[in-house]
Amino acid sequence: MAVGEYERVNNRAGSVGHVIRWRRGRVAAVRREWHGAVELDVTGSDGAVFRALAYPALVGHPEPGDEVLLSTGALALGLGTGGYALVVAIPSRLPADTPAQGHMVKARYTPLQTLVDAAEERYPQLTSATSLDGMPVVVADLHSALPAVLAGIRADRPSARVAYVMTDGGALPLWFSRTVDGLQSAGWLAGTVTVGQAFGGDLECVTVHSGLLAARHVLEADIAVVTQGPGNLGTGSTWGFSGIACGEAINAAAVLGGRPVAALRVSSGDARERHRGLSHHSVTAYGKVALARAEVPLPDVADEFWDEVAARAATLADRHTLVPVPVEGLDAALRASAVPLRTMGRGLDEDYPAFLASACAGRLAAAVVVSTM
Repeated sequence: MAVGEYERVNNRAGSVGHVIRWRRGRVAAVRREWHGAVELDVTGSDGAVFRALAYPALVGHPEPGDEVLLSTGALALGLGTGGYALVVAIPSRLPADTPAQGHMVKARYTPLQTLVDAAEERYPQLTSATSLDGMPVVVADLHSALPAVLAGIRADRPSARVAYVMTDGGALPLWFSRTVDGLQSAGWLAGTVTVGQAFGGDLECVTVHSGLLAARHVLEADIAVVTQGPGNLGTGSTWGFSGIACGEAINAAAVLGGRPVAALRVSSGDARERHRGLSHHSVTAYGKVALARAEVPLPDVADEFWDEVAARAATLADRHTLVPVPVEGLDAALRASAVPLRTMGRGLDEDYPAFLASACAGRLAAAVVVSTM
């Protein structure tokens, strides 16, 4: 591309207008709450009622009658906000100032940048920690894999301490996740760590590397699970998707002396060809980005679907170790999940292979657990 063409492209890109769609509304009702989030019915200036979400730690606790300032761009475009407008402020009732708990800033240089307490500075053991001591680290593309991975772990090792390390490829506030709220309420997680620009976990860390070390040495986890938050970003291109960070997480686990387990993203129900069977996300992230060797669990099922998945996964065999995993007992474990299982709008029986593949990753991790300190 010539310089002049590049300049014209940039000029056009810079003239598209506002990047936030602002609206005002009034809270009609508080629908439900979970840890860190409040769901609302809001009446817009045109009289239409729609759902909105507020994070009280950022904006205060909305009450019926409050006027709220909203960001509605993603809602208007039908993007992955769960169908919500997002509350930016309650102008007439701003939350009181609270003493800063730390000086690490997340969502940096956005209007809602958030001060958090860095675990790397709070916990002395992280100053010199360099090893995961062989801890299994399950890496998965989608947030929806998390409860299925945990179901697979608990099928064989219900007493295992599992930490969730949330990356910033999807939702930045962990509070958005009703899944995590349900898993923690059920005692299925020993704790959560938010890394990168993500925030709201029990521990806040700068990188996936330090987040994994915090999972091991602060939360004393036997197993860590790494996925992005709810939602993800994809463009339909080979390299332009947030799940590519799975490959980097494999590298992080390996360089720290962990035992990486690469959960495959598969689907029998996705309408998009690139995600049916074995997703191109897994092929790219594990086959091109992950430079360290991982164990790749494959459900030990003999049928046409899984035979096709195994044939495509064989392209990963030069870099990774493919491990057949028995599936006996995993159906019952999945159906006993502490939270509903849904991926891309599909439930367990609508896309069974997606959850079975994740449960097999959990089972493999449970089989190689080493004792905590």
